[in-house]
Amino acid sequence: MRVLVIGGTLFIGRALVEELLREGHEVSILHRKAKHDFGRRAENLMADRNDGDSVREALAGRRFDAVFDNVYDWERGTSPAQVEATVRACASDRLSRYVFLSSVAAYGDGLNHKESDPLASESNTNLYVRQKAGTERMLFRMHIQHGLPVVTFRPPFVYGPGNPFYREQFFWDRLRAGRPVIIPGDGHRLMQFVYLHDLVHAMVRAMVEPRAEGEAFNIGDPKPVTQVELAERLARAANAEATLVRIPRDVIAQAGGSAMEEPFYFGEYFDLAPITENIGKVTRMLKMKLTPFDVGLKETYRAYVRSRKPRSASFDFDDRLLGRARAGSPAAV
Repeated sequence: MRVLVIGGTLFIGRALVEELLREGHEVSILHRKAKHDFGRRAENLMADRNDGDSVREALAGRRFDAVFDNVYDWERGTSPAQVEATVRACASDRLSRYVFLSSVAAYGDGLNHKESDPLASESNTNLYVRQKAGTERMLFRMHIQHGLPVVTFRPPFVYGPGNPFYREQFFWDRLRAGRPVIIPGDGHRLMQFVYLHDLVHAMVRAMVEPRAEGEAFNIGDPKPVTQVELAERLARAANAEATLVRIPRDVIAQAGGSAMEEPFYFGEYFDLAPITENIGKVTRMLKMKLTPFDVGLKETYRAYVRSRKPRSASFDFDDRLLGRARAGSPAAV
C-alpha cells in the first residue's frame, strides 16, 4: 500500500515507519525537516502540518491508500481546523484509511472510560485535552457526512525504546545510581501505560481491518498501576531495589518541582490527575494480544542500557527535596 506518515521520525512515528517498511509498504514521511535518516527507503516530504498551504503544496498530485496522523505541536498546539486541512489535502477516492493518534486525555478526566463515553467539552481549560477531543469530533463528523474512513486511538502513557520524554529513564538513572525515588504525596494516583510496539501494531492492523473504519480504540495495559507500583515495577525491570521516599506535593511545589519541565521530580508529565480507560475492544476487533507490562518494561530497559545517555548533570534538586524530607520527616516506604 502507498502510505503517508505525518510525523515519522521520533518514537511512535519512527516505530510505525519501521513496521510499515518491514511489511513492504511504500512509505512517505511528512515532517518539517529537509531530510530524515531512513534514506531511500522512505520518501521525504517537507511541510509544517499546522500550515495548510504548506501541506497542500507538499502533497499536490500525490495519492495515498492510508494516512497515519501522529503529530501534535507541543509548543503551539494543533487545532481541529489544522487537522481538517490535512485531511482535505490527503482526501481522494483512493484513501481507504485515515488513522489519527489521539489520547486518553481526550476524555478530560475520570476513570474506566469506554470508547462510547463522551469526550471532553470545548470549555475544558487544558488546550491539549480540548484539541484532541475537538479533533476527534471533527473527524467522526467527516466520517458521517463525507465517508472519511477514519480510525482513532486513545493511548495513555506510551513507553518503550527511544522515548524522547524523560520518563522511564528518569527512574532508571536514579536506581542505577543507588538513589532513592521521590514519591509525590501518598503515591496512590493511578497511571495506565501502553507499550510502543503494541500501539504501532494496532495502528497498522487498523489500516487493513474492515471493521475498524469509523471506530475509536482505547489501547493499553488493562490494569492501571499506582505511582508506587510503577516505581517498584521499574526497579524490578532493572533488577534493582527501590528506596521510595514520600514527599507532600506542596513541599515539592514550593521547592520549584515541575511535572512539565525541569526540574522534574517524578519523571516528565508523570504526576498528573489520573485518567484511565477500559481495554478490550482493541484486542477483540483487531485480533491482537497486548504485551504484559513487566515484559515491555524489560525490553525497554534493555534498550535503555544499550543507548543510555544521561539526561541530568546532577541530582541537586532531588537532594534539596530529600533534605526537606529529612527535616520534615515524611513517611518513607
